[in-house]
Parts: sequence; structure tokens; C-alpha cells
Amino acid sequence: LQGLPGGGLNIGFEAVDRHATTALRDRTALRFVSRSLPAIDLSFVELTRQTNRFANVLRGLGVGQGDRLFVLAGRIPELYVAVLGALKNGTVVTPMFSAFGPEPIATRINLGAGQVLVTTDALYKRKVRSMREQMPTLRHVLLVAEDGGITHEPGTLDLATLMHDASDEFSTVATQPDDPALLHFTSGTTGTPKGALHVHGAVVTHFATGRYALDLHPEDRFWCTADPGWVTGTSYGIIAPLLHGVTSLIYREEFDAERWYSLLEQERISVWYTAPTAIRMLMKSGLALARRHSYPALRFVASVGEPLNPEAVWWGKEALGLPIHDNWWQTETGGIMIANTPAFDIKPGSMGRPLPGIEAFIVEHLEAEGEPPRVRIIDAPDVEGELALKAGWPSMFRGYLNNEARYRKCFDGDLYLTGDLARVDADGYFWFVGRADDVIKSAGHLIGPFEVESVLMEHPAVAEAGVIGKPDPVVGEVVKAFVSLKDGHAPDEVLRMDILAHARKRLGAAVAPKEIAFLPVLPRTRSGKIMRRLLKARELGLPEGDTSTLEGGA
Repeated sequence: LQGLPGGGLNIGFEAVDRHATTALRDRTALRFVSRSLPAIDLSFVELTRQTNRFANVLRGLGVGQGDRLFVLAGRIPELYVAVLGALKNGTVVTPMFSAFGPEPIATRINLGAGQVLVTTDALYKRKVRSMREQMPTLRHVLLVAEDGGITHEPGTLDLATLMHDASDEFSTVATQPDDPALLHFTSGTTGTPKGALHVHGAVVTHFATGRYALDLHPEDRFWCTADPGWVTGTSYGIIAPLLHGVTSLIYREEFDAERWYSLLEQERISVWYTAPTAIRMLMKSGLALARRHSYPALRFVASVGEPLNPEAVWWGKEALGLPIHDNWWQTETGGIMIANTPAFDIKPGSMGRPLPGIEAFIVEHLEAEGEPPRVRIIDAPDVEGELALKAGWPSMFRGYLNNEARYRKCFDGDLYLTGDLARVDADGYFWFVGRADDVIKSAGHLIGPFEVESVLMEHPAVAEAGVIGKPDPVVGEVVKAFVSLKDGHAPDEVLRMDILAHARKRLGAAVAPKEIAFLPVLPRTRSGKIMRRLLKARELGLPEGDTSTLEGGA
């Protein structure tokens, strides 16, 4: 990392521009591959020109430092150019997952006061156009024509035309390390999604973790399978590999086991970063398929998103010739915090050990909660408690958007409380136990039950809804909803499918429930809160625990 000429620090400059004047200038930075389209290679120097053009497009629209841009697209070149160009312009960027339905999209744009949206003409027509009037801050929609032509959708601008007319010379805005750069949304158990704000100084963590946790070197060919709508797909699918001058493979289609193995082989991938869900899906496809291919270039495989079970770690050895290194971090941490690194032995099933500069602890909550201090560090090994990190690493989030109280609640003195339950063994390896709240982890997505329940209750037949995560061997958890019906509606398969369709249309397939069960009434506390814990216990046949707060008594 070198900083801006004349002072300042900017993620876009560090990831792209500083390589354009070195021996790496003509190296492929991003390689886009697809089944149906020819491959597109963008060199570092070409990526510099394209991101300069996009920054000039924003400047021409009056969009500047601190303004907010949202991106809703599949893994197309324009997404990467928009993210990096906006960062160079000092504009705060939020990539959204393209599988979101209209409701989550509008919610996030409104919460983030988004002024610019970059999306495709097809996604705009299907998911945004009907909600446009409900997004009052959205001034500009820049459309990418999926057929490669020019779009003429009313109330939008054609991105290709704007890019053609823009200059490819641009002076990167002299952002400072503490200036906002990225806004990532993460779901909570109650209320609306939380917007975690990250700064340009996070680039220091992106660089360091790319080296220590993923072992990236300039000669590597890297593939991060995460969508940029996830924080992983931004931090490690866009930024970290570029910082190291690495060529990144970007596969534009969804999961296909045969195709993935072919890509690892044909694209000579040397470092691969993927998710436990994908690994379990590959395991399901059988070892024979994996062994039809060879992977002579592959030297390091890592996984993140949820705990990787020991069987999956050793399956990597059987299928790929390499064990899989699990690691742990969160949207709020901005980068990898704990990892099974290349330098140390893997303990299968563990998250690994804290990276250099990261201090991690297991803490217990004190009885007099709310009066400082709220937690105490547990010194003994193998005792379960909440995972906490000493605050101050460069990519630590700097706030929840418009929710200072919620942000402050995440800290006790100089400890960040992660909300994850874990333990640490005598060798300093950390082991994930579970979430301390009701957030559902499904195929790497963090899904807030409240957001799903709210949409279910908009269905005319639904009186109330409770949502839980149900364990699933492939995706970790699937969303299961329990609903009680309004008078005059009877539970049957037709109604079940209608409610599911309503949820999928509003929320998108990634967030909507996979299962719906009808109950006459849902268990509630005396204060009226639906007891998701009880729903989950009954679903899984677990002890119901304390039901003293249940409406009507235990």
C-alpha cells in the first residue's frame, strides 16, 4: 500500500491505479467467464481507465464524496467498475445481492438514502420499477443493457452511453482513512436491516488478511466464489486480490459442480476461497466427479460463512488434494479476524487462531447487565461464552447507520461483542458454538426473522408469523415459517403455496421461507413477543426451557 500522491488513502486507488504504472499494468486483473459468452479480461491499466470513466460519470451527475451509490447486478464487469470507480470518487458504495426481491431492495436503498442505483435493464423492470416511487432519495438509475445495446427505459440513464462520453482521466478524491467507503447491510433479529459503515482505512485489513489468511502473491490466480452482494464478495471478491496484483476469476453463473471443477483445472486456480454450502454441495456430487479433473496449480483452499465441519476439511484432501482452511469474520469486522492459516496446522472444525494484530477473547455476561462492566473475560480454556475482539483494527465498522444506540450496545469498554458463542482451547484455537440471537444463516446469507415475518403478514390470509432457521445438511439452515391464519381462511396446500409465492416474489428466493407450517396460535410472551426459541425447540424436539414468560403461563 502506498497512499495517495499528496496524502490520503483510497481503496480504489490502492486496488487499481497504483498497479497501472508498474510492471503489473498489463496483467489481467479481472477475468470474467461464462458458459454462453466469450471471456472478458480486464488488465490493471484498462481497469484504471474504466473506473476513471465511471468516476467522471458520477461527477457529471453531481454525485460526490459521501453520497451513496447502490449496485444491483449479477457478476458483470460493470458491477466491478462501478464499485471501484465510485470509491475513487469518494462515493460510499453498497453492493446488493441480485437475488433480493423488490422489498429488501427498496428497504436498503431507503435506509441508506441511496442517490444512485446501478443495475441491469432486466433487474430494473422486474424488481425496481414498481417500487421507484417509494424510494424518494433515488435521483439517478444507471442501466446496463443485458443484450449489450442501449436502454431507453423511462426515468433512467444508459450507462454505456455515459461511459462512452466520459473521460478516462480522473484524479482520485483525497479521501482520508476514516472517511466512509462501504455500507454493508446485515440482518438483525428485530426491526429493519442494520447498515454497517466501513471506511477507506479498511484497505489495510484487506491487504494484510489477503497475505496472512489467504497467502496471496502476485503470481496467483484467485477465485472467490462469493457474490459481491455479500461482504465476502466485496472484501475478497473485489478488493483484496487487486491489492496484491492478483488475477481474479469471476464466474458469472450459479453453482454447477462439473463446471466448478473444470474452472479450477482449466483456469489454473492457485488460491480458492469459497463457502461451506458450496463445499457440501460438491461433497453431495461425489468424489468420482472431483477425480475426473486434476488441479496441479491449486495450492490453498479456504472457506468462510459458517462453521466447516471436520468431514468437509478432510474431504478437500480427498477430492482436491488439499485440506480446507476455515476462517471466521463478520460484516461488522470488515475482514478475516480468525483463521486456520497456511503457517499452522489445521484443527478440523475450528475457526483457527486470531490473525496478527487481532486480540480475541471469550467473555461471560455479568448478572447486573447494563451497568459497566457488562462482561468479564473467561481465562479458562474450553468454556463457552461470547466471542469478543479488542476494538481498533482498521476494518472495524464505525457505526450502524442512523442507530448510534445499537452500535454502542456492541461494545463493552474496548471490547467488541460479536454476538457469536464460541470457546477457545488450550492451544488458542477458537471453536464456533452458535449465534447468541435468532439470526438465520442460510447458504452464507444472514437473514433477519423480522424482515421475513413482516412480509408474510402482508398476505391477506396471515394473522401472525414466526420464522426460525431449521438445520439443513447443505445450506446450514433453511428458513421455516409458522403462520396462524385470519378467520375465514383454512389451511391447505393451495394456500401454503400461495403464501410461499408471495414471500418469494417480495423477498427473493434467497431470503424467502422454504417451508411453511400452519398453527392455530403462535407461542407469545406476555408482552406479545413471538417466542421463536420455543418454535425452534418444538420443531427440533429439544427441551423447551423456561416458559414462565409464555402468554397464559407455562
